[in-house]
Amino acid sequence: MRVLAIDTSSNVATVAVMEDELLLGEYILNHKKTHSQKIMTMIEQILSELELTVQNIDIFAAAIGPGSFTGLRIGVATAMAFVDSLNLKYTGITSLEALAYNINTPGLICSIIDAKNENCYYALYKLESGNYKELIEPTATTISKMLDTLKEYTEQITFVGDGIMSYKEKIASNIKNIKFAADSINDINSYSLALAGLYKLENNSTLPLLPLYLKKPQAQRQLEEKQNGNTN
Repeated sequence: MRVLAIDTSSNVATVAVMEDELLLGEYILNHKKTHSQKIMTMIEQILSELELTVQNIDIFAAAIGPGSFTGLRIGVATAMAFVDSLNLKYTGITSLEALAYNINTPGLICSIIDAKNENCYYALYKLESGNYKELIEPTATTISKMLDTLKEYTEQITFVGDGIMSYKEKIASNIKNIKFAADSINDINSYSLALAGLYKLENNSTLPLLPLYLKKPQAQRQLEEKQNGNTN
């Protein structure tokens, strides 16, 4: 079964094609062009290099967030365009779940994405017998509240994601039994996204292709703060 996975949730755009669990090809582009300018070209190029067409794809998987508001909309809309026109199977994958699939060591996995100013997006998973079970759903909160929640778990927790770069010392000083992923696997990659997509389809746990916004856009928050200020 062939899976095409795309991620536009950050500044980096990635596309991968996987057959069963074998990676056939992956394309990563970190460039000043917007996702709307490059994602279709990336899909076309990787399929051409693999001598495949969209008709050879069985599943479309796309990152649905949390992440860049604009980037997520572009990735989801691109995936849905193919899905609707070709009647393909599909699933959304949260960015946090895709990060968890970067870890293949059994145990607890905490995916963490930096949301700036002592805030984060996180989720907790348990890898057991090849299955990634969600223990805590994707959540937007402060680092302090996340740490208070995770202190309840006695098993070793492996942390993965760019939140490690900002909050590593604070995590290490508050939770004892921990491990940090290598720097090279703290970004979402489309192969992990494809693996998660295949797993969801096999387990009838697919998600809709809709952006997952755990926080309101900054412009909307600022507008609401201004309006609240005017009414007080």
